Amino acid sequence: MNSLNLNRVAFVLLFFTSFEIFAQQQDYIIGRLFDSQSNEPVVFANIRIKDRALGIITNVDGGFRIPLKYREYGNIIEISSMGYETKEIPITDFSQTELNVLSLNPTVFGLDEAVVKAKGKRNRNLSAKQIVQRAIEAIPRNSPSNYFSSIGYYRDYQLNDDQQYVNLNEAILEVFDQGFDQLDDATSETRLFHFGLNDYFEQDSLARAAYNYGSLRKIIKKAHLDAYGGNEFRILRIHDAIRNYNVGSYDFIGTLKTDFIENHFFLRGSDTSVDTEELYTIKFWVFYPNYRANGTIYISKLNFAIHKLEYTMYDEKKRNKTGKRNKHGNKKKVIFDITTDYRRVNNKMYLNYISFYNSFILNIPPVFKVDYATINFARRCFMVEYNSIPEAKQSVHLPNYKVEFKKKRVRLKSAGRWENKIFLNPKMEEEEITKMLSEFTKAIKKGTDLNDLLSIKVSNVRDTIGNLVNKWTQRDYKQFREFFVQRVRLGQTAPEDSLFMNKRKPIFEDQPTAKPNDFEDYWMNTPLQSTEN
Repeated sequence: MNSLNLNRVAFVLLFFTSFEIFAQQQDYIIGRLFDSQSNEPVVFANIRIKDRALGIITNVDGGFRIPLKYREYGNIIEISSMGYETKEIPITDFSQTELNVLSLNPTVFGLDEAVVKAKGKRNRNLSAKQIVQRAIEAIPRNSPSNYFSSIGYYRDYQLNDDQQYVNLNEAILEVFDQGFDQLDDATSETRLFHFGLNDYFEQDSLARAAYNYGSLRKIIKKAHLDAYGGNEFRILRIHDAIRNYNVGSYDFIGTLKTDFIENHFFLRGSDTSVDTEELYTIKFWVFYPNYRANGTIYISKLNFAIHKLEYTMYDEKKRNKTGKRNKHGNKKKVIFDITTDYRRVNNKMYLNYISFYNSFILNIPPVFKVDYATINFARRCFMVEYNSIPEAKQSVHLPNYKVEFKKKRVRLKSAGRWENKIFLNPKMEEEEITKMLSEFTKAIKKGTDLNDLLSIKVSNVRDTIGNLVNKWTQRDYKQFREFFVQRVRLGQTAPEDSLFMNKRKPIFEDQPTAKPNDFEDYWMNTPLQSTEN
């Protein structure tokens, strides 16, 4: 009887699992995108309806899902990525029941060839620094000055020492931007369509807290990141150095308009392309005694529009845990890494995606600690009370205690324990003890803090499960914030209501939501990014 019931349960589970997969395949076209030469996944590639500002971006494994609803908007799927030939595929060619495996062909121009193809004599002999200077000067010209909005998928999450995902937050949201001639953080508004904590992954309230350099509970070592109310999406927006080109963004970019060129060295690399548009590839770097930064900026040969900015800061004094060389050829520990990608829409540049990762240290309060240390008048001795039961032998070992009265060391004669309390008997004459207790009594009547008279320091004591007293511990985490734009709406102004995200509160904390009629056009892309650099 039990065997039959178990078989029925197994059948039901298999049926619903198969039904769920089939249902998903009915709603989406599922596929993966690879490099035709290396067979490596093509990461963050654009998959869009041709001639429409609507699309998706592949994940770290090259995976993608195209909603079947996209057939209402066009017949051709356009696939593009920097450094690859653009591919167009009729949407009817995709299988609705099987994994679609696609590939893109790399297109890399040699430096000499790129120089020959450059338009006009003026551009042929430009140095790397001159190209970057022209690109920065061209930002107002190449960026929208009118209202627009960007709808997309946002996620933030953390990885702990065990490479486990922690505190995964996901949202579909719309950013209402008044144009690049306005300050983004001061004027832009964000509306959440849908938001959720993904409880499939571990939740850690300490790691989720805002950065705190006062208590040092959560910090980025060798860097400072303002808390901004704990709102990770706001932090991500502020670190878009292109959108915020005329205000400070992050070290050592500073203010892109005035500091970037001054702070770095530049070198021309092999040029590349995106969507048939040829791009300059400019590598840059800077070294300091404690830091080094490396990056690459991709700039259009057509009008000096910035298509992509990659920036990584390393700790010059620390090596990464793997011991392997990273993408910049060194073994240094990453402090932060930012990739900002822009895409041309109606001849203006709009954010395509931004990914910001930083390492941080979480200082964990002691598990086993002294709740308080004081004088016990009834027993005429000092008393230490722990928050849990201490190990018997260590807790009465006199060298583990240092007692001072009026900043003078008090020698101890003996110690006794009762549950979580330790009684420390001073090696003093009875008259001396009486005099000391009298001074404590007077101090209490005057309202004097007893800590001004008495100091008891404890060391080398553990609880019954091995936790060391008053021992703070550190955990290393990696924090990710990512936003992938799925649609750009030109001329879109913010609605005249108050249903906007509060920038001064965490994105997961009591924020208003409002779903539009076309909410089903957008979705959460849960697969996550690798941390390898």
